[in-house]
Amino acid sequence: MNLLQAIVLGIVQGLTEFLPISSSGHLRIVPALFGWDDPGTAFTAVLQLGTIAAVLVYFASDIRRIFMAWIRGLRDAGARNADYKLGWMIVLGTLPISVLGLLLRHWVSDQGRNLTLIGTTLIVFGVVLAIAERFGKQRREIEALSVRDGVAIGFAQAAALVPGVSRSGATISAGLALGMTREAAARFSFLLSIPAIVLSGLFELKDLGDNSSASATATIVAVIVSFVVGYLSIAFLLRFLAHHSTYVFSIYRVALGSLVLILVAAGSIN
Repeated sequence: MNLLQAIVLGIVQGLTEFLPISSSGHLRIVPALFGWDDPGTAFTAVLQLGTIAAVLVYFASDIRRIFMAWIRGLRDAGARNADYKLGWMIVLGTLPISVLGLLLRHWVSDQGRNLTLIGTTLIVFGVVLAIAERFGKQRREIEALSVRDGVAIGFAQAAALVPGVSRSGATISAGLALGMTREAAARFSFLLSIPAIVLSGLFELKDLGDNSSASATATIVAVIVSFVVGYLSIAFLLRFLAHHSTYVFSIYRVALGSLVLILVAAGSIN
């Protein structure tokens, strides 16, 4: 992988990690369209560390407040406020993707890279997002959610182990279906992503140990680019969802998924 490819993939990761359009799917599709080698699941997972750093910086004050409230609540029942409950929702919501990620890691790195599967999941979950947008009541804020809601959204996040589903797309869809506002669903989606992506990136980091120094340099460049673009993407999405629906992302997903399936059927990409 040269530096140009690293920069392009870093931009792709930064743009698509938080928009509900599937970063893992795009990191498989874009190299296929350009005729590049598949970067693989290890590179993809480590590249996510750049975007998770963007979440940590963007939501630093929220993360600090939630963590401190959670710690105080563990020691003092009288200090258990809404932030304490939110901390538990993040912890419990991370369990499904952690367990299933370990169980399905070989399938994800092999059969899960299939472009036909990715094109299909892009379309199917684009429709799911549109349905959630259409029928969700969009009245609840994060403070109104229960631990059961957090776990349900956690299982939705686990569906994103399949490339093309989109972690943010699945969790935002689940949040909308549970009656959350778009902004609240996106904010909880970002917070819930932190432990899952950190664990995934650290777990896969060992698979990059045998790469050459050039490949290591390309990886570092890609991670830095994904951090910068990811930070800007978070700010954009939160502002966008305050005044616009998610239909544009559903339309994009269906269009891209259809294009991928057509190109695979024609033998143009494989």
